[in-house]
Amino acid sequence: MQIRNVKSSDYNVISPLINEWWGGRQMSDMLPKLFFVHFKNTSFIAEKDGEILGFLIGFLSQSDKDVAYIHFVGVNPNHRKNQIGKQLYNEFFNVAKKHKVNFVRAVTSPVNKVSIAYHTKMGFNIENGDKEVDGVSVFSDYDGPNQDRVLFVKGVD
Repeated sequence: MQIRNVKSSDYNVISPLINEWWGGRQMSDMLPKLFFVHFKNTSFIAEKDGEILGFLIGFLSQSDKDVAYIHFVGVNPNHRKNQIGKQLYNEFFNVAKKHKVNFVRAVTSPVNKVSIAYHTKMGFNIENGDKEVDGVSVFSDYDGPNQDRVLFVKGVD
């Protein structure tokens, strides 16, 4: 397996996979092509023999130079449990270190229990929101009415 930076043409391959990899949830709208065009240096593809095994889309915050943000991560369900996500995250953490960023942030939906468990396993802390959903602190209406979100933060080692 190799990890490389994304290129704009990767959008055409990844976009049709997103809803499938998320078990039919309509998620592809959350990852428009602009991420593949404007954040190539901080976004990665894991592939083997031409097959995309996973991807991570992230960027350095323009508003807070101390923060990097992981926007979207996916691993092919047939290749989960093979440390692909961990390797993609580590690649992003290395970029954050190189740019002297001290914190990496991420956001997920409270219904995405797999994402919540994964981020906490990776050492992210859940930020204290204004309410709890299923025992998890969330920020209500974070992404609009009835769009509560779990916010994560992790210090860069």
